[in-house]
Amino acid sequence: MPDMTESTRPYRSELRQRQAAETRRRVVEAAAELFSRQGYQATTFAQLATEAGVSVETVQRHGPKSALLQAALELVSFGVEGETDLLATDLGKAMLQVSGTAELATLIGDAMLAINAPSAGLWVAVASAAQGDEELRGYYAANLALLRRQVEHVFHVFAERGWLRADVPFDDLVEAFCVITSVEAYVRFVRLDGKPGDAYAAFVARTVGETILSPPRRSSPASG
Repeated sequence: MPDMTESTRPYRSELRQRQAAETRRRVVEAAAELFSRQGYQATTFAQLATEAGVSVETVQRHGPKSALLQAALELVSFGVEGETDLLATDLGKAMLQVSGTAELATLIGDAMLAINAPSAGLWVAVASAAQGDEELRGYYAANLALLRRQVEHVFHVFAERGWLRADVPFDDLVEAFCVITSVEAYVRFVRLDGKPGDAYAAFVARTVGETILSPPRRSSPASG
């Protein structure tokens, strides 16, 4: 009989890697859900294990809690762990395919609703916990810095395409975008003021379009 050892070994290795990745994602998703729902300090490893459907020991191997918090923030913000190029994501690719700034503004409004709606609770929990924890304060600041770097990166591409206002300094445009699209603005608009999500998306689209993006180009009148 042929020796199947060599042929089955890569398969088993790939299977273990997939299983490990699936377990990791369940644990991180559980962290995002529980930290958002009941706060960082109140969430225990036992609760995380129950939410993820794994053992406490498994959760602890992916810990400590601060590391799970970091991973959860990355996951809810960008869909993956670790720093990623926003322009390489589906959203980034869609932004580069728009026909002009009017369409781009609408896309940004819809995207910020899709991003902020599920992640707002976690960001609020982190911001609250960071007030009394130096390590968490560092994580929170690092994530805000990461978001700003992503905006700067995208805006450099926008500037090359003539999509940004030319009468406002680049850094001011970046800062304005970070404020307009912040989780805090979403919470104020939707959760505190009680306005619907589609109104929030329209607000972001209109404000970004009016304050950050260059005016849509008008077609030249046809010569008669």
